[in-house]
Amino acid sequence: MNTSAQQALTLAFIGGGNMATALASGLIGKRCGAHDVLVIDPHEDTRRRWEQQGTQSAAQAGEQLAGQRIWVFAVKPQVMKDVVAACRPFLTPDTLIVSVAAGIPGSAISGWLGGHKRIVRCMPNTPALIGAGASGLFALDDVSDEDRGVVQQLLKATGEITWVDSDEQIDAVTGLSGSGPAYVFYFLEALIDGGIAMGLSPEKSRMLALATLRGATELAAMSPEPPSVLRDRVTSKGGTTAAALGVLETGKVAATVKQAMEAARVRAGELAGEFAR
Repeated sequence: MNTSAQQALTLAFIGGGNMATALASGLIGKRCGAHDVLVIDPHEDTRRRWEQQGTQSAAQAGEQLAGQRIWVFAVKPQVMKDVVAACRPFLTPDTLIVSVAAGIPGSAISGWLGGHKRIVRCMPNTPALIGAGASGLFALDDVSDEDRGVVQQLLKATGEITWVDSDEQIDAVTGLSGSGPAYVFYFLEALIDGGIAMGLSPEKSRMLALATLRGATELAAMSPEPPSVLRDRVTSKGGTTAAALGVLETGKVAATVKQAMEAARVRAGELAGEFAR
């Protein structure tokens, strides 16, 4: 990003919780200074934590908000409508909106903002905290190529990004990568507990489980072969891995994972019906 763009880059996080923290950790010092960031959150402890990083903070929307070019709504879906309404008086035509609220379509946010359509929906995930996130992005019609470039440069600081074509595809991103870290942590827990059950110490089981997941994922990312081929290469007929995979297949683990992802996608759509009216 050039110097003039950096000077123009001012952000407001409306909601200073975990997701805002994850996004800001990849932005502050890389794409903007802490003094360029305004955090609006009703909780004093949360504001104090942000202020310790050098950011501005406020308990509620006010005139400060009008001076921030990019607004990142990082609040729960059930309060999104009220929060957007509180911010609307300070909206300018130049304001670029980024929403990370699960299930709330861009059209609903636009309606709450009086037809403003410079809106990008973003579904990030918590590994953004360490710059290893995965985010899906969807832009409404009034988002310019320049706006897309700004959002893309911002979010690239937090990990991988991909643009999708609709709100429905953002819901699919929610089912895959948005909720995905929880699936991985669930499997990680199972590996650690399994190692302990087989007689390993908790420390050794944790180390081996973490290294296995990390190594397998990195190998898959580096290899031109699909995961199915990599799996076959470590599965000798009649061997230990074949015995283990046989249990997973009997338990229909792959089908269960797909069902879990679909449940998350469907729930994202339900949130729109519940909170986007």
